[in-house]
Amino acid sequence: MAAIAANTMMLKSISAPWKSNIIRYFNSSSETCTMRPSALYTEQTWNYSTERRTATTTAMSKKQMELTAVSQKSSLQTKAPVLNDEVYHDLSNKPVTKNFRDYAEQTKDFYRTSGIGEPPRWFSPLECKNQWKNSPLLLYLPGIDGLGLGLISNHERLGKVFNIWCLHIPIEDRTSFKELVQFVEKTVKDEHRRSPNRPIYLVGESIGACLALAVAAHNPAIDLLLILANPATSFKKSQLGSLISLLQAIPKQLDNGLANILTSSTGDILKMAMSSIQRQLPLPQSIREATENLSELLSTIPVLADVWTKESLLWKLKMMEAASLYANSRIHAVKAQTLILASGRDQLLPSLEEAQRLSNLLPTCQERNFNDSGHILFVEDGFNLVTVIKGAGFYRRSSKSDYVSDYIPQNPSDLKKAIDGYGWFNIAADPVMLSTLEDGKIVRGLAGIPSEGPVLFVGYHMLMGFDLYPLMSTFLEQKNILVRGIAHPMFFQNELEKRLLDPSIFDPAKILGAVPVSPTNFYKLLAEKSHVLLYPGGVREAFHGKGEENKLFWPSQSEFVRVASRFGAKIIPFGVVGTDDLVDIVLDYDDLMRIPYVKDVINELNDGVVQLRTDTDGEVAKQKFYLPGVVPKLPGRFYYLFGKPIETQGRKDELRDKEKAQELYMHTKSEVENSIRYLKEKRETDPYRSILSRLLYQATHDSDSEIPTFEP
Repeated sequence: MAAIAANTMMLKSISAPWKSNIIRYFNSSSETCTMRPSALYTEQTWNYSTERRTATTTAMSKKQMELTAVSQKSSLQTKAPVLNDEVYHDLSNKPVTKNFRDYAEQTKDFYRTSGIGEPPRWFSPLECKNQWKNSPLLLYLPGIDGLGLGLISNHERLGKVFNIWCLHIPIEDRTSFKELVQFVEKTVKDEHRRSPNRPIYLVGESIGACLALAVAAHNPAIDLLLILANPATSFKKSQLGSLISLLQAIPKQLDNGLANILTSSTGDILKMAMSSIQRQLPLPQSIREATENLSELLSTIPVLADVWTKESLLWKLKMMEAASLYANSRIHAVKAQTLILASGRDQLLPSLEEAQRLSNLLPTCQERNFNDSGHILFVEDGFNLVTVIKGAGFYRRSSKSDYVSDYIPQNPSDLKKAIDGYGWFNIAADPVMLSTLEDGKIVRGLAGIPSEGPVLFVGYHMLMGFDLYPLMSTFLEQKNILVRGIAHPMFFQNELEKRLLDPSIFDPAKILGAVPVSPTNFYKLLAEKSHVLLYPGGVREAFHGKGEENKLFWPSQSEFVRVASRFGAKIIPFGVVGTDDLVDIVLDYDDLMRIPYVKDVINELNDGVVQLRTDTDGEVAKQKFYLPGVVPKLPGRFYYLFGKPIETQGRKDELRDKEKAQELYMHTKSEVENSIRYLKEKRETDPYRSILSRLLYQATHDSDSEIPTFEP
């Protein structure tokens, strides 16, 4: 109970703003406690008694802080903070979704109640509960404000897959940057000793990014993953250095003007306040939310004026300068896997340029740019850090990535956002989906697709994988089925991203559950009763040459039949046609390799790419990535035909025989070829094959009407 008293006293001065925000509060857990959170300038000793603890608890209940201690550890005396297992939870257990208004409101409360002399400390938000088993620890390191609220709109999503601790640095605290490094480093070491096989995520904004880099440089042997948003390592290239000189010259009477500087420079605040309009909500709701957001923003400015004195801002800017110097001098020692998030409209720092610089310096670094975002990226409406992490393939719960068991399930709206970028393609191609019922009847739609897995879709891969996103989006919309694709390892070779014009080009596939091709991953997906998508033709089909449209390039030997039969998976062969109505290939691989400069580019692109089919020869062995020269055509239409499911349930022993397995393999291939022939013939009778006829139909019918096609 001593630990409860100590933590309760620490919460007393900030009970109001934290009542909906904290479940964990980490500090010493002794009746007489000496605290030195980061080697503070002076030690502070506080004595707690049972009477005072009771009085504080009563005061907190009056503020409706229904917090309950679940477990606690005790010690006689602690010189440095101990991160213990004291957990506080909201008894209401209601789901919480935060937005910009919550951020502004809690910012005011934090500043109003932040006491003088309080040290830095960790807290964990109430929304962060019901985590996955073995969820990794995520330490959030805030930017210049030091509040620790930067992830507020992401708490609920992040809290399902991470154990989140946020660092809070009171506005009046004068802990130096080096001391903050020591504080965070001690936390990292303690937690690493507790769970040595689990990674630790350091998510830092601005100064916090420098803090993360410094800790990683000091601890190369610890498994750290860094997520750095608009890192302040670019301080020297910004105008903030000159701002220090300007502030020193400002008379104290003009301190109130600093609030306006802060609100105008940290991001596009007006844009965030008007986010409801950008979300295309109903007009009355948009006006109401925008008004409330602006009102909350305006009410925040006087509070900022009170707490952000000239001395406070000077201290923070000088700390940022020191943080930049400290981190930059140790960049060479950072070995941690790193993901840099850079805003294109950062008014404080040249973040896009800095992301490129750090990406070239750090050995295992990925980069994601957000061209329309400001400095405080995490708070912007629509920003989903879980989706970014997932798209970058940056989530793991152990020392090695497991793309099957570590896949983060997304809700339907998040999945829809992942494929919204390809909405134009679905409009242009207007895919027609046909499936085959148990009696062999072909119908429009996906009625012939089993809702329960395991199901294995085996089919033809269109040019450059054009068939992938229409297929996945239609299955999500019509059947609420997430199809897990077996993809080329290149999609997951993060070190190759720097060669791509857009490093995030493969992110949607990973968000939608794609995994690298391997026997282990294939086995795990079927064991989980997933709907699995497999293209035996792989790269060779997706990057075929001139005159090779709709031609299969499958290995001669069976690769999937026996594994499918082990789990009783239904095998569904499918064909798809339509790329020949979309583009004409004018320069294929052989043509491009005759051009010296282009040849070098193709070789560089494929250098280091994991090679498949190395044990085969002939056409199937051609596994080179390249961008063919194509001429666009007036878009036609995509057609998919999913054949009758092939049962393997109860055939496990039978299909152990290589000849039987090969027979089923060739039957599947034949069904795919038959589907392609069927579609090529039937599309000739489709009156709406051309985009012009489809546009005319939509102009005379409801926009949501399904455009007709041929009779199956």
